[in-house]
Amino acid sequence: MPDQSRNQSKNQLFYGDNLEVLRRHIKDESVDLCYIDPPFNSKRNYNQIYNNIGKEDKAQAQAFIDTWTWDNRAILGLAEIQENYQGHFTAQSIDLMSGLLKVLGKGSLLAYLISMTLRIAEIYRVLKPTGSFYLHCDPTASHYLKIIIDAIFCAQGGNFLNEIIWCYGERGISKTSFNRKHDVIFLYSKSTDKHRFNYREITGEYSASTIKKFRHIDLDGRRFRLRGRNVPEAGNLRRKTDIALAEECEYTYRQYLDESEGVLAKDWIEIPFLNQVSRERLGYPTQKPESLLEHFIKASSQEGDVVLDAYCGCGTTVAVSQRLNRKWIGIDITYQSISLILRRLEDTFSSDVLEQIVINGIPKDMKSAEALANKSDDRTRKEFEKWAVLTYSNNRAIINQKKGADKGIDGIAYFRSEKDDPEKIILQVKSGKVSSRDIRDLQGTITRESATLGVFITLQKPTKDMSKEAKEAGIYQSQYMSAPVDKIRIVTVQEIIEEQKRLDILLALEVLKSAEKQMEVKQHTLDLE
Repeated sequence: MPDQSRNQSKNQLFYGDNLEVLRRHIKDESVDLCYIDPPFNSKRNYNQIYNNIGKEDKAQAQAFIDTWTWDNRAILGLAEIQENYQGHFTAQSIDLMSGLLKVLGKGSLLAYLISMTLRIAEIYRVLKPTGSFYLHCDPTASHYLKIIIDAIFCAQGGNFLNEIIWCYGERGISKTSFNRKHDVIFLYSKSTDKHRFNYREITGEYSASTIKKFRHIDLDGRRFRLRGRNVPEAGNLRRKTDIALAEECEYTYRQYLDESEGVLAKDWIEIPFLNQVSRERLGYPTQKPESLLEHFIKASSQEGDVVLDAYCGCGTTVAVSQRLNRKWIGIDITYQSISLILRRLEDTFSSDVLEQIVINGIPKDMKSAEALANKSDDRTRKEFEKWAVLTYSNNRAIINQKKGADKGIDGIAYFRSEKDDPEKIILQVKSGKVSSRDIRDLQGTITRESATLGVFITLQKPTKDMSKEAKEAGIYQSQYMSAPVDKIRIVTVQEIIEEQKRLDILLALEVLKSAEKQMEVKQHTLDLE
């Protein structure tokens, strides 16, 4: 395992498959708390999971076909479990997976459960003896996931602590079943008696009606209520002295308001789902509220502890851990998520926070960039394009999400113009052989999309004809630019990596944020006057 001594004081963000990252980079018993919210396509017909037994029937396997398929990864994963790869799997988890193979067959659901078993076994390994594990899921597969965790955690001395219910408003309306209004989070500890649970950190305040019950005041002016057997009616209590109260009540003791801890946390949490106008919302489809993660992180860790999220998505766990002074490790397989997390941290905590992060897995030299560009895995086929677009635009461009033909658009960025609407920049990435025809095609895309500028990012060295074609497209300048810019610019991946070349046009989002900061400064000045 690589030496990570230089990274111990910094937070870590990994771009890559979390199974590989966990196995290669995360040390045994180095994590205090792990929370994961793994992807799962629960919008499909749940009943179809039992119809994909035997050969893969495409018509009946739509429950999980978008993400999970029975392929070489699933076959290899099953073999690793059954052969107890590196000794990480319990006898119970091996027997369980063999049993599920007989029940479910070689299909989408089993592929998903194999994937989760591989990763949960690694999460158990990296947790400290005092560590806790939260798994966020929905009813589609929660019953399978629970027995998988049982077979890994409980079989090795761990403990199931809670099934936590997160309650929110309805997600979708159904007239054929009860409307869904909650998610499930399983909480496990690695050991039965050593786990950390800071109950005081998540104790709620008393309601106004409860505070009214502390109706008595002692000689020092402290409010209290009587607890015990045969406590007299409230009306009688108000007419009696302290001594009379004590004599009249059997086994009575005083509960003082200033010594009361409040309402102890329950296994259900009522927090609204992020709505369309929430300031937290980043446009990420499965984004969770920060207050939900804050609840878990406060309960099961303390300042300086290490928090791991192996499916960190838009970075809610990372952002909350940063705010609560925890060390953190985030892992995600898409560069879009890595980019979003970096932008979120920079926008929330300023750019200084990025200096305290070690980013692993992104191309740092031409060899690693070429390796990313030439990956054959379907899941990462577009990752090179995403990395190039987002890195060059300082994580401000928007990735083209259209499946299939992208119509010559890999990313779009917007910048402030002299018009009412912002102007558009088209970004295009090529990893193979390039020619002047590519520049002409980009010019056609710019015209078709009513864009103003174009950026052509190439892994290969551009030809002289390409540079000439780009120059002939002309220049553009507005009052918001300090100097004119080429309408089409060619940027090489080598320049992005070795020269740190970046898009130097102030984008619309940055202009908006600058204006907001100026308003804050102005308001602060007015307040001081």
